[in-house]
Amino acid sequence: MTPAFGRAVVTGGAGFVGSHVCEALAAAGTEVVCVDDLSTGDERNLAALRDDPRLALVVADVSAGLPVPEPDRVDLVLHLASPASPADYLRLPVETLLVGSAGTRHALELAERAGARCVLASTSEVYGDPEVHPQREDYWGHVNPVGPRSVYDEAKRFAEALTTAYRRSRGVDAGIVRIFNTYGPRMRGRDGRMVPTFVRQALAGEALTVAGDGSQTRSVCYVDDLVEGLLAFAASGHPGPMNLGNPTELTVGRIAEDVLAATGSAAGVVHVGLPEDDPRRRRPDTTLAERELGWRARTSWPDGLARTVAWFRDGPEARADARDGRVEATP
Repeated sequence: MTPAFGRAVVTGGAGFVGSHVCEALAAAGTEVVCVDDLSTGDERNLAALRDDPRLALVVADVSAGLPVPEPDRVDLVLHLASPASPADYLRLPVETLLVGSAGTRHALELAERAGARCVLASTSEVYGDPEVHPQREDYWGHVNPVGPRSVYDEAKRFAEALTTAYRRSRGVDAGIVRIFNTYGPRMRGRDGRMVPTFVRQALAGEALTVAGDGSQTRSVCYVDDLVEGLLAFAASGHPGPMNLGNPTELTVGRIAEDVLAATGSAAGVVHVGLPEDDPRRRRPDTTLAERELGWRARTSWPDGLARTVAWFRDGPEARADARDGRVEATP
């Protein structure tokens, strides 16, 4: 199959989602330049491409610039770089805002110079604690601009505005996708996000920390489905914004119960306080993606969870934790 893009730049390509994107592009025959400062990414995520001549890793902070070799020979820029978990963006608040502002500008300028397609990976967090359910792309959101989550929310909202400005005023072929909760192999068990936290705790024989009473909802999408949608959007030329996620809505309590069952853990749950500005409900309306891309999430929650648990049992993070004495795997 002839690849849609000859050469792609993936910012944040050593991260959870980014590494899967790099693999999918390389598998299609695309030459990939991964740019990552490794502040939240990990070179181990690219292990499958270590000896692949189609991958080049550039260790750099995209907020300071995009030092891409042969910048005129780029067909696609995928801007995925950003701390994405609460633990990371609360630890790196200024850096998060800079990657959404200066980093997005550098991605757009590279695309403008090369005449390339540019895709911004935005987030469902732009909807905040939504007053419209499910969330459609024409909903403007309900966001606290000075709350603890604002550094991530507002970084992405600014990035969307900047991407739109470059498209309208400078003719850059730029588009926006809004990614809803994604899970799967290569997530870090200690990054604070729900699914990896629950799986890590269950495998360690710890009670799962469920925020509030667990009645709040999330819609979780398996990473392979997301990558398929992201690359279909890149090839489409659509401006977006476009939701990408799994519209199956689950309560946090149900997710915890399913993780306990999938891991065989009897540790149960413990309820903790809700984080400030925590969304009560989250579910994407994916009508636009289904109509324009013919895309929908196909991996069921039980199947995706089983694959994720298997990776956490046997993956590099589990081995590192075991060496450090932090995990006692359940039988």
